[in-house]
Amino acid sequence: MVVGTAGGTGSGKTTLADLVLERVGREKIAYLPHDAYYRDQKELPFKERAKANYDHPDSLETELLVAHIRELLAGNPIQRPVYDFTIHSRKKQTFQIDPHPVILVEGILVFVEKALRELFTMKIYVDTDPDIRFIRRLTRDVEERERTVQSVIDQYLKTVRPMHLEFVEPSKRYADIIVPEGGLNPVALDMLIARLLSLLSGEYPVDTHRK
Repeated sequence: MVVGTAGGTGSGKTTLADLVLERVGREKIAYLPHDAYYRDQKELPFKERAKANYDHPDSLETELLVAHIRELLAGNPIQRPVYDFTIHSRKKQTFQIDPHPVILVEGILVFVEKALRELFTMKIYVDTDPDIRFIRRLTRDVEERERTVQSVIDQYLKTVRPMHLEFVEPSKRYADIIVPEGGLNPVALDMLIARLLSLLSGEYPVDTHRK
């Protein structure tokens, strides 16, 4: 079973994914954040890397993510990339992910690419107001990614918001489930967890041919 979780930056999809991992069981889930698959740009000067549009689908090596999901479905372990957001480049080391009953894929653009979208047996979109999402992104980028407040604002206005309107928001139409506020919505979270646990237990069949 492959679960895709999408939503705008700061929507709460990572919080939702963390709670699913905790409550369903990390030993049952192979977690693949789309953010880990940003294309390696180590050949570019840092200033050029910082100017790149990281909210466009082309900034991500989605073809590698698709290949990794297929490997996991075939029962093979994969070496997931590790991306360093402070230097806008991949690290040399990778992280081994072993096959598990559930593959959880999370990212703002995971519903945009058809080849990736068609691998999902369940598609979840986390929907949160734009002002809340911006505040969360600002806090995260300053505290965790060593960005300045002005650089976060500039990036948001130049690429994040336009790309959200062009790619992320329209991808909502592919969702099976829309969750307002992500992990902060306990009712929706409980329903999602119950569904996943029932599928894992074999209580309901999993339709592996859904698009």
